[in-house]
Amino acid sequence: MSGTPLKDPLDLLDIASVLTHEEREIQATVGKFLADRVRPHIGEWFENAHFARELAPELGKLGVLGMHLDGYGCAGTNAVSYGLACLELEAADSGFRSFVSVQGSLSMFSIWKWGSEEQKQEWLPRLAAGEAIGCFGLTEPDFGSNPSGMRTKAVRDGDDWILNGSKMWITNGGIADVATVWAQTEDGVRGFLVPRGTPGFTTQDIKQKMSLRASITSELYFDQVRLPDSARLPLAQGLRGPLSCLNEARFGILFGVLGAARDSLQAAIGYADSRVQFGKPISAFQLTQKKLTDMTVSLGGAALLAVHLGRLKDQHRIRPEQISVGKLNNVREAIAIARECRTVLGANGVSLEYSPLRHANNLESVRTYEGTDEMHTLVVGQAVTGYPAFR
Repeated sequence: MSGTPLKDPLDLLDIASVLTHEEREIQATVGKFLADRVRPHIGEWFENAHFARELAPELGKLGVLGMHLDGYGCAGTNAVSYGLACLELEAADSGFRSFVSVQGSLSMFSIWKWGSEEQKQEWLPRLAAGEAIGCFGLTEPDFGSNPSGMRTKAVRDGDDWILNGSKMWITNGGIADVATVWAQTEDGVRGFLVPRGTPGFTTQDIKQKMSLRASITSELYFDQVRLPDSARLPLAQGLRGPLSCLNEARFGILFGVLGAARDSLQAAIGYADSRVQFGKPISAFQLTQKKLTDMTVSLGGAALLAVHLGRLKDQHRIRPEQISVGKLNNVREAIAIARECRTVLGANGVSLEYSPLRHANNLESVRTYEGTDEMHTLVVGQAVTGYPAFR
């Protein structure tokens, strides 16, 4: 007796039925683009640590750069549609979802939310079109989870600002045309737009990564960088500015990691159906079915959580601790799925011919950035108990 395996493990719970027709169309369009332009090459790009920068204008034309923002050449889609686009991007590779997240939810959102009209007009249309690339400089070598301790400083000098310091683990940093940089000032944390080529602003790409290899990660250095006051984001003061941007990026992550998990599970299901041992496909053995069942159930639950949070976001009702629930849970489930899928593939699972171990490696970075498991645990813990345990 033979059966037909699921092509999409999300079909088990009919996740598509809780989406609108437009949302499904956007997801399908992004998925097709990635199938044509990224999937045939991603193994080679990952192995060679290559980011295909030439795809930025194509992603702009596709409409995914800042797609959840309104105006200035942005698509203005709802949050769920943006999340589904992130899902498809990360199903191809976390590096491409990271690029789109940083471009739209960090670089563009910081300008859209906190910038002047002149700054918006100068940068947002170009960033939305992929004609310019942005990055977001918050994390420092000694201050990741505790951004309030940042040492990068901006000091007034007449009508200008003098910026000194450094940033670490910055996606897109080495190729960015403009960096949103957060610095301590006498008035608290402020944001500045630093164009590429500004004297004293240099970058250095981080090499020998075992994760997010198809993505650019860099250090940023600021040595007596002189900026006019027009470079300051006028509406941002204090950590509320950068943290609001991080919540936007975390929302994209909690959807995106579903794609890495789904792609890993699809690879495992397909392989188990074709791999014959002891006279039958390994998918017909109980232990393999238990693995595939547990992972499919886990993925379905994470997907429903993501859609629910997306609906809350579209209703302007979502709270930071709810985003922390989504980031914490979905990344944790996704990395467990990718690792377990590798075991289904046996020795073949260590080859770049199959995606699960590549996804698992990428998810190690995703698990750490935009808030570690520990930090999101404490955010949720404070919401549950009422006690802050950060210090």
